[in-house]
Amino acid sequence: MSETRVPLSVLDLVPVSAGSNAAEAIAASVEAARAAEAAGYRRFWIAEHHNTLNIASSATAVLMGHIAGATSTIRVGSGGIMLPNHAPLRVAEDIGTLATIYPGRIDLGLGRAPGTDPATARELRRGASDVADFASDIRDLIRYLGPVRPEATIVAHPGQATNVPMYVLGSTTAGASVAAALGMPFAVASHFAPHQLAESLEVYRSAFDAGAPTATIAEPRVMVAANVLVADTADRARREFSVVQRMFLSLGRGSARKPLPEPVDHPEAGATMIEWQRVQAMLRCSFVGTAADVVAGLEGFAAETGADEIITVTYSHDPRVRIRSIHKLGLAWFTQSPKKGARQPS
Repeated sequence: MSETRVPLSVLDLVPVSAGSNAAEAIAASVEAARAAEAAGYRRFWIAEHHNTLNIASSATAVLMGHIAGATSTIRVGSGGIMLPNHAPLRVAEDIGTLATIYPGRIDLGLGRAPGTDPATARELRRGASDVADFASDIRDLIRYLGPVRPEATIVAHPGQATNVPMYVLGSTTAGASVAAALGMPFAVASHFAPHQLAESLEVYRSAFDAGAPTATIAEPRVMVAANVLVADTADRARREFSVVQRMFLSLGRGSARKPLPEPVDHPEAGATMIEWQRVQAMLRCSFVGTAADVVAGLEGFAAETGADEIITVTYSHDPRVRIRSIHKLGLAWFTQSPKKGARQPS
């Protein structure tokens, strides 16, 4: 595998297409993880979402174990576990158990949003999603998964001393501030919320505290997210990407729970100008086309953001399209020489 570009990873939401079901979606995500592993991606992360018919990733830790068991080398993680929904001790036990079964392969990305609508969040019966609570829960997790503490009366077992790598996930300066204050890596949800990307990166890097008691890294480390779709031709890729555009159009209309629609030639049909502009703004960090097109776009994205890693998100109605896209991009990214000026790994 080439070490001349920043690492590339995959964020997967176990998408469910119209006419399909959760079992088929989970099987497709396993195949996507295998394709990512074979192509040289560094990580395969699963995102937590609830009460939506187009995503089957509600039991994130369960899926992490399933995918880790179906692969052998790729790191498997959460992108992320949404802390308002869970007690930190229980998260530590779940993740610590996975790290015990699959040593050296488990990551823990942590988010502050509930990953669902307000009514469902109440049913999950956990806690608030304010910044102070989020930071406090992360500190608890660092203690639970860190070195053995002989004085501790409550321990995560399995969990203690697994030292699972943790990442703070966010889309705004609030998440960036938490990651900086704690001295932890920061992963930006720029694939759907790019509006504060530059500002969040500036806040994170300028406020990063390597001397914090919770610090897990010596200097800022950033992962940025991007939507990608690779196909044999640019026209075919744009048509397949219409699935994502239609999904975000539904999101803006409050009907995002529907399974993924089929691709169309004109996804903007029936949308108002304001609706379509909103979709385009949310999907600004998207790279669609041939493998060469997307590689060039991601190289520019890495250079623009100074990212240390890019995590890609790919939706398609036909899971085979998603798997082929992951495979084609990986082959191009890891085997072809980068253009002059491309962002180099740290």
